[in-house]
Amino acid sequence: MPEITTMFWDIGGVILTNGWDHVSRRQAAEVFHLEWEEFEGRHELSFPAFDSGLSTLNEYLDRTLFYRARPFTREEFTAFMFAQSKEYPESRAILDSVARSNKYLIGAINNEPLELNDYRIQKFNLRRDFLVFFSSCYVRSRKPEELIYRIALEVTQRPAAECLFIDDRPLNLENPRRLGMNVIHYQHPRQLRAELKK
Repeated sequence: MPEITTMFWDIGGVILTNGWDHVSRRQAAEVFHLEWEEFEGRHELSFPAFDSGLSTLNEYLDRTLFYRARPFTREEFTAFMFAQSKEYPESRAILDSVARSNKYLIGAINNEPLELNDYRIQKFNLRRDFLVFFSSCYVRSRKPEELIYRIALEVTQRPAAECLFIDDRPLNLENPRRLGMNVIHYQHPRQLRAELKK
């Protein structure tokens, strides 16, 4: 196996909770008394453009919620969205340790809408570990599509065989593996630490 020089990490589901997933939207529907089927249907149609940086948070909210009057404000709902983000301390400690070793170029490959991505980078000081962010909202491509991984390889100018990608979803590992990258299917911190030692 070639020496690993570069590590790409997923963020949501590995380092942090997912930013705006099914569970968070269900909670939002309960808290804000939304009609679930209508809200989720509008989300499914609107989210791909939002996640790819092709529409703004305000446009997403207009399409999913504020196309009619609501008993809550845009600011209240946005605050709820952002508050769903939490850190996983054990996996973050592993990332911190790897970053402090100064042995690897460390980047993120993640799917995230622009405003939420920027909030999470700042809130959890992700810049202390990540040198570069290949976020769907910046590169206009989303996992599991091959393009986002190709962009990461081309921009960093690293051979795929020297790269390791860590993600919690098996589908997101298929294209990196096909491109020649090493992959780890993240399940829990203890398993991740053991696989990194290998």
